[in-house]
Amino acid sequence: MDTTPDHPDRTPLGRLGRLAFRRRRTVLAAWLVAVVVATLAAANLGGDFAVGYDTPGSESQAATQTIEREFGGRTAAEVEVVWHDGAGAVTPRSTAAIDRLLADASRLEGVAPGLTAKDAEVSADGTTAVVRLPLTRGEDHVPEETGTALVALGERAERDGVETIVAGSIAGMTEEAAMSAELVGFAVAAVVLLLTFGSAVAAGLPLLVALVGVGVALGLGGLLAALIDTPDWAVQMALMLGIGVGIDYALIIITRYRAAAAAGRDPESATVEAMSTAGRSVLVAGGTVVVSLLGLFLMGLPYLYGVALASSLAVLVVLAASLTLLPALLGFAGRRIERLRVPGVRPARTDPDTVPGARWARRIQRRPVVSTVLALALLALLAAPATTLRFGFPDAGNEASGTAPRQAYDRLTAGFGPGQNGPLVAVAATPGGPADSAALDRLAAEVRTDRDVASVSAPQPNPAGTAALLQIVPRSSPQDARTSDLVERLRDGPLRSTGLQVALGGRTAATVDQGAATASRLPLFVGGVVLISFVLLIAAFRAPVVALKAGAMNLLSIAAAFGVVGLVAQGGWAGQLIGIDTSLPVPPFIPVIMFAALFGLSMDYEVFLMSAIRERFARHGDARAAVVEGVARTARVITAAAAIMVAVFAAFALSPEVFLKLMGVGLATAVLVDATVVRVVLVPAVMQLLGERAWWAPRWLRGAATRPSAPVAAD
Repeated sequence: MDTTPDHPDRTPLGRLGRLAFRRRRTVLAAWLVAVVVATLAAANLGGDFAVGYDTPGSESQAATQTIEREFGGRTAAEVEVVWHDGAGAVTPRSTAAIDRLLADASRLEGVAPGLTAKDAEVSADGTTAVVRLPLTRGEDHVPEETGTALVALGERAERDGVETIVAGSIAGMTEEAAMSAELVGFAVAAVVLLLTFGSAVAAGLPLLVALVGVGVALGLGGLLAALIDTPDWAVQMALMLGIGVGIDYALIIITRYRAAAAAGRDPESATVEAMSTAGRSVLVAGGTVVVSLLGLFLMGLPYLYGVALASSLAVLVVLAASLTLLPALLGFAGRRIERLRVPGVRPARTDPDTVPGARWARRIQRRPVVSTVLALALLALLAAPATTLRFGFPDAGNEASGTAPRQAYDRLTAGFGPGQNGPLVAVAATPGGPADSAALDRLAAEVRTDRDVASVSAPQPNPAGTAALLQIVPRSSPQDARTSDLVERLRDGPLRSTGLQVALGGRTAATVDQGAATASRLPLFVGGVVLISFVLLIAAFRAPVVALKAGAMNLLSIAAAFGVVGLVAQGGWAGQLIGIDTSLPVPPFIPVIMFAALFGLSMDYEVFLMSAIRERFARHGDARAAVVEGVARTARVITAAAAIMVAVFAAFALSPEVFLKLMGVGLATAVLVDATVVRVVLVPAVMQLLGERAWWAPRWLRGAATRPSAPVAAD
């Protein structure tokens, strides 16, 4: 039985495709208007991309909130002013230059006033000093003009003869990418499409669909930022996913359209058939990606909500463009889709039995056990470095050599020790006046006796005398495990027994809190995403064994990706390929986001391949032959789709942001592994071992079964 619907135009997607084809001018105009409206709305109504990374209910968040409330709007965010003078950091020449810098800085928007060179911490040898300028708002909310002005003030102090470094994470002070990662990925995708289709017209349609869809999604993302806290890097994440899946989904549908047209269908009938078959698979795949991304809400971390919504919105919009705009564009192209042929690119073979994919699948089927063992061994080898992953947030010590943050980090380490780069801040409520002040002095004295504490500042009371700060400098660096142990030891020991209400904050304390929160919510998140995806696959294939196999293989691909991220994060030869030259911790949110995105994206290829296998099995009932034919019919399009996705993701290794580098490499690795080792080796081998048992279903599920559709035609 042929699983292509007997009456494609009677299916919902078939009717949608016919409507878009016939009303193509209206559909195209509607999408162009949507781009303009979304862009204008974002420009006039959009919010700022800013977010706090505090963990809800954590002690570090309590410390941050107390500082903001009790210290006149001051936040925990700071900009470091570091200077060095071999003749002495507190000589009249040095202090005059720094006082001038600090006075001018205090007049900038977002910078707290009142500090002078006398407030500096000076190294033991007297040659290095640092003043930390408190900000009156979060780093994401400080104007870029302030960051640019601070850099200029540091350069002026240099001209005055004082070696000065001004370092921070606000806009205007951070490195910008030399080349747009999105443009690089888009250019590579264009080349892959030209080689796949052999026609400039056919290759241009997926690019146009992705551009329009992403254009609308970016505008809506700006509006989203006005409603919910959204980090600025959520834009890059949405672009990464939107471009990748937008091109891939259009590629799948166009491949089926061209096959139908080659079989003699007129353009409208070919569009309806492509939408009722490939369109259905695209809808299932896109829905799985969205569900996986929305699973980020299960983590309970507010800054991930904006990422989940922005990324899901991008996928939904490009999915809608693939199902409406693309049929309209096919109506304009018609049979002209094969025009502007690329010289030297031969059309795909029409007989799937003669393509390399068919020969490869038969070779795997002859040795299914050996193939399975070898594939699993390779995946285990790739996943092994995942055991070296350290969770935390990279700091200035992980920046590229020569950048201002790295120079400040190295100078502070040389002058004070590594702990000066990540001081802890204890915030105490002191409503009892002198009695509480005495208790705070005793606390400071006790903390100084800890073996891992380098220094403790004198208590710094607020003007009202209701709260005070203690700055605690560890002996070890912010990323050192000893610093994390110190945080736990101080919280469980002297801070708890002092009799005061004390909260310990600072960057390292916040990292400890977020790591604990992530670990506690991770089982719920992973279980929720896997369970919902399993249900979606059962709904698509009515085959529990296939759904279980898909989930297991997706987990293998993700494990391999985590392993490669672990290898790159070590900072050796692999890390140096993308500009990571030091061992660095991986932010806890990266594996979470990678899992959400990859579990959905891996399902794309599973749906495309298994739909083709199911179609052939339903036609003739030969499970072995169905695998060969399914692999043969999808090999070319899955290879092209994966190459595009890998190019788009890998291009983000060009980003100056370390976490975007890691996510790009991880996502690219998972897609590459999934489209090669898993789909080309493991799936044919396991399906051969399972035979007809792969399609077993309980009676109630068989009774509810509907005819599955194949996403692509023969190569």
